[in-house]
Amino acid sequence: MILYEMIDYDTLRVIWWALLGVLLIGFALTDGFDMGVGALLPFVAKTDVERRVVINTVGPVWEGNQVWFILGGGAIFAAWPPLYAVSFSGFYLAMFVVLAALIVRPVAFKYRSKRDGAKWRARWDWALFAGGAVPALLFGVAVGNVLLGVPFHLTEDLMPMYDGSFYGKFLGLLRPFAILAGVVSFSMLLMHGAAWLVLKTEGVIAERARRIGTVAGLVAAGGYALAGLWLAVGIDGFALVNEVVPGAPSNPLYSEVSREGSWLAAYAMRPWIIVAPVMGFLGIALAVVGLRAGREVSTLLWSKMAITGIIASVGLTMFPFILPSTVNPDSSLTVWDASSSHQTLFIMLVCTLIFMPLILAYTSWVYKVLWGKVTEADVTENADTHY
Repeated sequence: MILYEMIDYDTLRVIWWALLGVLLIGFALTDGFDMGVGALLPFVAKTDVERRVVINTVGPVWEGNQVWFILGGGAIFAAWPPLYAVSFSGFYLAMFVVLAALIVRPVAFKYRSKRDGAKWRARWDWALFAGGAVPALLFGVAVGNVLLGVPFHLTEDLMPMYDGSFYGKFLGLLRPFAILAGVVSFSMLLMHGAAWLVLKTEGVIAERARRIGTVAGLVAAGGYALAGLWLAVGIDGFALVNEVVPGAPSNPLYSEVSREGSWLAAYAMRPWIIVAPVMGFLGIALAVVGLRAGREVSTLLWSKMAITGIIASVGLTMFPFILPSTVNPDSSLTVWDASSSHQTLFIMLVCTLIFMPLILAYTSWVYKVLWGKVTEADVTENADTHY
């Protein structure tokens, strides 16, 4: 028996679907509070010293946190190449805006304190705001469009084709439900960033973060509930018509897909997935209570649970669909027909089992070393080693 046949093809596909979710959730849990802190910067810190305190809560960890984003993109490229091709083609301008914002952020970190001028630093502060707020919003808009379906179809040779003009593709993403999903994402990460600041700062900064984080949590809960209701009554779902052929080759055009019913029909077929939205709502509620009560570690953990539940609920609701097509539903990408080869998925899994524990161990060690609050004395007395 060939080594990679130890795990059957369909099982590997499901494993890599789950691992992609883990990587995206890992990115939201770690770099999510970096983005939230950036978006909160102009509102929780009023003086230069206060802003330096806020920046230095994430300054030592943001680069490591972005590893999850890189891993997620790499996993899409290697494990789900049709998804990479279709999504990056259709979301090209949106991806460019996100990447531009993520590129501006490290530049702002490095250059802000190069000069003492108030205007100079204020400009970089707003760059940090954009570097946090823009990705936090657009990632949610992208998820909303995935739930709505994307206007593409595949030719006979599997080339993705999109309807609309180049710029129209970007403006077409800004549909009402997608904007609502963006609001949920943005407010969720604001809450997460506030929970991080409550843990890492003290005094007036932490107090402002508590107030804003509480409001953001309530907005996230309301938006998430509204999105669920909208999915139930206002948006058609997608369903496979044909039976899944075990070990079938990755060709989406072999599948027959209908657009009917509701995405939420998945909860009747797989009742256990209700745990995800319950985690989302419960996590937000407990995080808001923690923020109001001034709790620190537990509030951040509840915020992480909320993010995990909300993101997981999208993937579990859509399974087995990864990227549905509104133009030609039969072109929709699913877990069963959009993966790399059997051997590729197995080799990648072996590499993941080797390197993922190392990444987790290193990340845990970094957070242990950097544990503790950042104070005004830290940044004023160590100007040469702090942002």
